[in-house]
Amino acid sequence: EKLFAPAIRAAEDGVAVPKRMARFVNGDFAQSQEPDVRALFSRADGSPLQAGDAFRNPAYAGTLRRIAGQGPRALLEPELRDAIIRRTHAQPRPGTLAASDFDAYQPRITEPLCGPFLVYVICVPPPPSSGVSLLQALAILDRTDIAARGPADPQAWFLLAMASRLMYADRDKWVADPEFVPVPVEGLLAPEYVALRSALIGPVAGPAPAAGQPGPIQRGADATIEAAGTSHFVVVDRAGNIVSMTTTVESLFGSGRAVDGFMLNNQLTDFSFRPEVDGAPVANAVAGGKRPRSSMAPVIVLDASGKAVAALGSPGGTAILAYNAKTLVGLLAWKLPLQQAIELPNVIARGEETFGEAPKLAPGVLEALAARGVVVKPGRGEESG
Repeated sequence: EKLFAPAIRAAEDGVAVPKRMARFVNGDFAQSQEPDVRALFSRADGSPLQAGDAFRNPAYAGTLRRIAGQGPRALLEPELRDAIIRRTHAQPRPGTLAASDFDAYQPRITEPLCGPFLVYVICVPPPPSSGVSLLQALAILDRTDIAARGPADPQAWFLLAMASRLMYADRDKWVADPEFVPVPVEGLLAPEYVALRSALIGPVAGPAPAAGQPGPIQRGADATIEAAGTSHFVVVDRAGNIVSMTTTVESLFGSGRAVDGFMLNNQLTDFSFRPEVDGAPVANAVAGGKRPRSSMAPVIVLDASGKAVAALGSPGGTAILAYNAKTLVGLLAWKLPLQQAIELPNVIARGEETFGEAPKLAPGVLEALAARGVVVKPGRGEESG
């Protein structure tokens, strides 16, 4: 209860609404118009909260008290469980959650997936997280001279963009829940396969690369339409234990439905709604009990002796992988302080398009990238939050 006390006080006493939150609450996003969102994020007179208003959430304080007293299983026990079931069964689009789903739920402990970059060891969650794809991008970059360059060098951003395109092409086709489909993790990270992929980086950007073939499996092209969103935090305690955690309800307000002060997620949107493409099964197709592929890829960095060097991550939906790759290059290859590495401009190259914080790139970089066939388009909110 001591651990939860600050959060409970904040929910009861109120916290000032930041400008960013006010923009979402007052925006024309679909979920911001849902009745639960309007009720939760409104003033006493029913008008939407504005920047600087005190946001109080006594229902959430009650939920936290319940978890503090009963432990995390409080989320699965009848009081909260039944409230969630009732809310998800409501119109429109009623769901089919049942008490048996909650009874069957068990948290899973899995081994981290770790790979080298320069003289460091990068650790991420295994699939269905897309951490394997982040490791692949770093392995590709490790075969280039990016470490000898820097944030003012157009070739450095070109290499990041090309590695990003290769990463997403493979990730979209191959990464899914390994308890339902084989995920060729070893194949994606095999040095000979990484060498084949990195050899596709030429002096200029050609057509978007197709997914490679890291194993004998055949898969259909991915058809997942993922929402942007998510939050990330890092906690280090005085004993040196580290938590690097990315979490999401999906796209701002999740499903738009709330129970006891918190929003319910909309995680089903992380699946491909097409089970096969051109007759081949899609890895990330929907199935009962299956975990959707996740772009979330929290990172812990170790040195060669196993000592922690850094812990980081980012919100941003599918762009998380590009954000984290950029930050790791800035921190580990260019030796920037962590804050400066995070604040480097974000450039997301996926398929035929490249978006990013074009105005923040060093003078001349945009023009030099365009000469290499990479046109950076602004305007999709790639500041990462």
